[in-house]
Amino acid sequence: MEEIIYDNYFWQNDLVRLRSWHEEDWEWMYYTGFDSSLSRLAGYKIDFPPTVSGAKEYSKKVENCAEQNGNTVFAIETLDGVHVGRIIFCIDSERHGTFGIGIRIAAEYQGKGYGTSAMKILLRYGFMERRMHKCSSTVLGWNEASIKMHKKLGYEQEGILKENIYLNGSYHDEVCFGLTIDKYLENISEK
Repeated sequence: MEEIIYDNYFWQNDLVRLRSWHEEDWEWMYYTGFDSSLSRLAGYKIDFPPTVSGAKEYSKKVENCAEQNGNTVFAIETLDGVHVGRIIFCIDSERHGTFGIGIRIAAEYQGKGYGTSAMKILLRYGFMERRMHKCSSTVLGWNEASIKMHKKLGYEQEGILKENIYLNGSYHDEVCFGLTIDKYLENISEK
């Protein structure tokens, strides 16, 4: 097989590359399923114990950028090919031009800029290729790393849903963020 040249490739930047989810990525799903803190941050819940068959079934369902209910799943890799996370492009409403992005970075790769870099790729895709108007996101009120990332990307805090999420025996605030195409364009022109 010929070597792939990524010099002019839309789906990468200086830190990460997005690729289609492969059926073989079930192992990443399975092993990160044992980190309950990731489940709380990404899904606002505790998942049932991971199973090999469940991870394989999920990977088979979303492989090769297969859209599932408006969601498309990508693997996040370093430029050296290390699988560090998963990112999901979520169409909320094609009619209204709204979308979201869900992201999960394995604990050992958090805080290295991989999530922010992957988000930049999907924001560019949503706004510049899909003609979307707004990207919305919610974050647990105590998830300082995610709040910082959203602000760094130009999202504006639009509100707080007080005591909206129940986890680990108590209620937690949910912070709502939004990024419009105008704010996105303003943010990238400043850099």
